[in-house]
Amino acid sequence: MKIADIAIVGGGPAGLSAAIYAASLGAKVTLIDDGLELGGQLIKQTHQFFGSEKQFAGIRGIEIAQKLIQGSIKYKNIESITNATVTGYYEDGVLTIVQGVNGDILKKLKADRIIVATGASENMLPFVNNDLPGVYGAGAVQTLMNLYGVVPGNNVLMVGAGNIGLIVSYQLMQAGIQVEAIVEALPKIGGYLVHAAKIRRLGVPIYTSHSLKEVYGNDCVEKATIGELNKEFEFIPGTEKELEVDTICLAVGLSPLSDLLWQADCQMKYIPELGGYVALRDDNMKSTKDKIYIAGDVAGIEEASSAMLEGQIAGLNAAVSLGCKCDNYKEQDKKLKAELKELRDNPLSEEIKIGIEKALIKKGRD
Repeated sequence: MKIADIAIVGGGPAGLSAAIYAASLGAKVTLIDDGLELGGQLIKQTHQFFGSEKQFAGIRGIEIAQKLIQGSIKYKNIESITNATVTGYYEDGVLTIVQGVNGDILKKLKADRIIVATGASENMLPFVNNDLPGVYGAGAVQTLMNLYGVVPGNNVLMVGAGNIGLIVSYQLMQAGIQVEAIVEALPKIGGYLVHAAKIRRLGVPIYTSHSLKEVYGNDCVEKATIGELNKEFEFIPGTEKELEVDTICLAVGLSPLSDLLWQADCQMKYIPELGGYVALRDDNMKSTKDKIYIAGDVAGIEEASSAMLEGQIAGLNAAVSLGCKCDNYKEQDKKLKAELKELRDNPLSEEIKIGIEKALIKKGRD
């Protein structure tokens, strides 16, 4: 049985930030991640971040990952377990961890506090022949290109015009791959217009109120049919367009990866503004279970900058709840929460703020 003050499940931007903050206050931290290395989605992100200088504005995601990883290495009270999956949370608070390529190493971990920062999983889309080789999620495309230097195909149809769809489309074009079109089911683009403008300047059409209807091919994707949608999101007959593509990239949203929180019997609620079922929490990122905190996309789908701040808030408060000394705790706590509020103070974060309000446990309210 391994013992830690704080176990952090997930080594992405939220988990790493939580680990560094908690360790800086003297907590013994064990950080578990299923990747071969820490960093989560950051290690795939070659684009520069927006926001403030405090949240790494102007720095590429891959560089932010290295900064956070190096920041965690300098603390001897952080133990990292990679290539490992937390498979269970038991009534006595013990976590079971399966590690190794074949999953043949079993570990048990007992911690006084747990921070769940497991991130999110990609949503898929039902359409005819969606199981043909050549159909990818956007995260898989980023993994192939930005981690392993492998192009997914030559002619791509991108489904989804949120930030992920737009950014990955641009990265595909940087790699010399033809993006035939981007389709978006909603009547307007969901991502930042600066990303969309770059795409359009390069001659790629973005069809709003359109979606993918069918894919054709024998052994792999060979062509696809898209069509216009009405207000009820039904295909309008006669609007079909056929595209010669060998790759379909799906960027149709994310869902919080909350299995562990369900298993721990945290109070959960479906909040569409946050991407699905999330754990209710207080403003310290503590769930309805006293020992369990949350941070990052598992708390609600948002930007990595917000995930890092949530991680810091969770790391600070989890450590202080264990008795770790923080001379200026109130000032630090207030500062981090003010930064997070400022980060969300823009029109594109309105839905996030509505979702957070629904998920927040307030004094005197269930």
